[in-house]
Amino acid sequence: MNIDNYNKYVTAETMMGPNSVRILAELLDKYPLRLAPGDRILDLGCGTGLTSLMIAKETGADVFANDLWISAEENGKRFAAWGVGKRITPVCEDANDLHFPQKQFRAVISIDSYHYFAGSRGFFEEKILPFVGDNGVVLIGIPGLKDAYAGRARALLSDWLGDDSDLFKNPKCWRELIGHSDRIETVETWEMDCFNEAWGDWLATDNQFARGDRRYFETVIKPYTCFAGIYVKTS
Repeated sequence: MNIDNYNKYVTAETMMGPNSVRILAELLDKYPLRLAPGDRILDLGCGTGLTSLMIAKETGADVFANDLWISAEENGKRFAAWGVGKRITPVCEDANDLHFPQKQFRAVISIDSYHYFAGSRGFFEEKILPFVGDNGVVLIGIPGLKDAYAGRARALLSDWLGDDSDLFKNPKCWRELIGHSDRIETVETWEMDCFNEAWGDWLATDNQFARGDRRYFETVIKPYTCFAGIYVKTS
């Protein structure tokens, strides 16, 4: 996959954190999606739609781009301008209360957002799994705590994140939070490889939030955090 094809879309206006295109590219390279015509993919927490654009172009699937913070109207205009308006359906719903038919999606993908709403035990089984079809796939890439510092997020990250430190969990913890179900065949979690590149792209932007993160990158972010990759296969 050539992520350089997406450079013109990755801007200070469309980025909301570390480069989501790099994170998604690593997931798709590690676990390529094998799709059939008419398959649907849910991009959960899509932000400004960079990942939805990439999913549509790389997989050919019909994409439902859901985000709570960015309106469906705003994303819809962006998708139309990008020439993918017919392939992507913008949605604005809370991940705790999604309104889709059960087992509708061949895959659910969530980049740099899942940790905001899914950190409680039982969430995946109750709120996400019902919408994943049989023999489906879930791919998640989120900022997290390195396994070596498990359970120490508040002590290590509070200067940077304050109360949001608790959102950062280590990959092994995320594996436990996915839970157990007769419909879950495989769960894998790991520390992703794209950390430096994705963060570097973000910190190089002229964005007020990126400027704030720069202050903590060498002392907090780089030594203690990672991107947690999560792969789930349904039976």
